[in-house]
Amino acid sequence: MRAQTVFALSTGIAALAFATPAAAQSDDKPFEGVYVGATLGFDMQPNDVGEAISFDRGLDGRFGDTLTTVGGADAFSTGFCNGQARAATRNPGCLNDSDSAGYTGRIGYDRQYGHMVVGIVAEFGDSQIRDSVTAFSITPASYTMNREINFTAGIRGRLGYAANKTLFYGTGGGAYARVNNYFRTTNVVNGFTANGDSNAFGFAAGGGIEQKISKNVSIGLEFLHTQLQDDDYRVRVTGGPATSPFTIGGGGGTDFRRSFEKFRYQSLRATVAYRF
Repeated sequence: MRAQTVFALSTGIAALAFATPAAAQSDDKPFEGVYVGATLGFDMQPNDVGEAISFDRGLDGRFGDTLTTVGGADAFSTGFCNGQARAATRNPGCLNDSDSAGYTGRIGYDRQYGHMVVGIVAEFGDSQIRDSVTAFSITPASYTMNREINFTAGIRGRLGYAANKTLFYGTGGGAYARVNNYFRTTNVVNGFTANGDSNAFGFAAGGGIEQKISKNVSIGLEFLHTQLQDDDYRVRVTGGPATSPFTIGGGGGTDFRRSFEKFRYQSLRATVAYRF
């Protein structure tokens, strides 16, 4: 699902809802009709224990190589951390991944059949969560791959149970994020180039509760788990001395990528909606 598709579908939701006035909400169907709303909450990442940077020396497209010195020692025997480096050496530790507030705007459409409510919702938003992984070489030097969400979009189905003016629901569907990638290193000998930002696609699922507080307005609380496939970012290392672990043997350089392909986070957020 691409961002253009999300936009087209959300536009279709609005057009369909406004074109069918018979589906507007009534007192006996408080959760029927089109609505617009917003969310505000906190986005949290799981601890990526064991995440590392994987190497492709020789640029043959196969990752998992061990980079060695001219003496045969593992150039990255110092290890890795699932965070952003504080210094060139591992001793000071790493900064934890950064959780952040997040917000979205949304438009949706529900139909109510007795106590059962079915619907669809599209939303667009932003979050500033940062996910980092660092490798430490014996030089010593640090190499950190960072990614942050630039903006998000998604379209999901909803299925719920309405108890008078309280709705309990589950939700799930497609998710998209534009991911801002950047690289930091204390190595000033080699050259580093990267392939830029990436588009990440995946799914989001969760549930929530929505409470009508007036004929048109409702508030609620929602939990959402998002998982994105984000494995496009590469950093290429070239140049430096002939004895560099990245170019030894005349391989032309080394590519970096993350060992974890998934970008995962959970969101706990307050919701507000206005139903027409």
